[in-house]
Amino acid sequence: MTTSTTALRNLAIEVLKENDQGTYTVPTKGLYPFQWNWDSCLTALGQAHFDEARAWAEIETLFEHQWPDGMVPHIVFHVWSDGYFPGPDVWDTKRPTATSGITQPAVAGFAVRRLFERASDRKLAEEKVRVLLPKIDKWHRWFYRYRDPRSEGLVAILHPWESGRDNSVDWDEAFERVPTDGIAAYTRRDTQHADPAHRPTKAQYDRYLWLVEKFRSLNWDNSKLHDASPFQVIDPGFNAILIRACADLAELADSIGEPEIAAENRARAERGIAALEALWSDDHGLYLCKDRTTGRLIDSASLGGLLPAFAEVPHERAAAIARTIENWSSQVEYVVPSQDPSDPRFEPKRYWRGPVWLVTNYMIADGLAARGEMAVADLIARSSLRLITRSGFAEYYDPITAEPCGGGRFTWTAAMVLEFLSAERE
Repeated sequence: MTTSTTALRNLAIEVLKENDQGTYTVPTKGLYPFQWNWDSCLTALGQAHFDEARAWAEIETLFEHQWPDGMVPHIVFHVWSDGYFPGPDVWDTKRPTATSGITQPAVAGFAVRRLFERASDRKLAEEKVRVLLPKIDKWHRWFYRYRDPRSEGLVAILHPWESGRDNSVDWDEAFERVPTDGIAAYTRRDTQHADPAHRPTKAQYDRYLWLVEKFRSLNWDNSKLHDASPFQVIDPGFNAILIRACADLAELADSIGEPEIAAENRARAERGIAALEALWSDDHGLYLCKDRTTGRLIDSASLGGLLPAFAEVPHERAAAIARTIENWSSQVEYVVPSQDPSDPRFEPKRYWRGPVWLVTNYMIADGLAARGEMAVADLIARSSLRLITRSGFAEYYDPITAEPCGGGRFTWTAAMVLEFLSAERE
């Protein structure tokens, strides 16, 4: 390990410790003062490089707030703070500890398998997995029960926040169906911490809030939300993360002698991979989102269509995704941008409409490496570390200028740096 690599590793650990609240980690101070679902699971991968017990605690804390029906919420409001909107009073989910009422990408199954396989303390790891395995399986079952009501093999998101890609171009058309009338007056907090030009617009926020208020009026009853939502989108990226988590949970279940959980999750993954094929676009060289309400594919070449590389898609699809990334990389300085740079809707600084995110870089690179596309996986890893050395541990980055955008000293960015450095060492 070189001196510069050691220094980078130490800086990443410093960021993770700085945002550590004891049993959970905040994404960054100020902008996001609570525990976020997929942030925590990916953060745990970074924590495991210097404190395995703390990494397990991060995921355990999240699953302590799983709902009785199996859903794992996207935010857990452990402490009071007025630094984020919408806060617990807006969600009003009436949980013992306040939570939001929607979910996020199901990356936990992947993260737990990776923690288990790398663990130096095997006894601790097996003890933790035996507790977490049925909880993660219950969450997976929840997705297919409540978000795939016709058993198509793919689940829908009912709110853009669930995708983790809040303001993606993918949602524009379907989001137009969401009304903006009648919502309560509100004051955003995100634009007080970050440049408004880097954040979702007010028109998008109005629709985000309308959906929250609609679901709240139904008492967050998941048996009603799907059909009540004017926004139902099948996101290939969201599904790919769930499919990968199901496949990983199946392997994990086999390894500790839980054949029933293994079989159910393997079947979910296989059905999902087959169903993804209907979303493939030869023209774009990636998968497209589908508007479940209209039944039509959404013409938007985005990061969501590249993320299926993270799942075990056919080799020819992974190869085509790699070629698409190479094409995009010829148009920007840093990869992977969150929208096709040749798309007129591409915005290099606005959240998920163009910027680079290290977490999605990590997942795409991991999947491509597993499918033999090492050159593009290496390109992504090198580009990611160049962004860090040039612009620090930002939430996301302009793919053309490397300008750091959103929040600073960001937890999961630091975690992914530790992952990239570890892979580079290996």
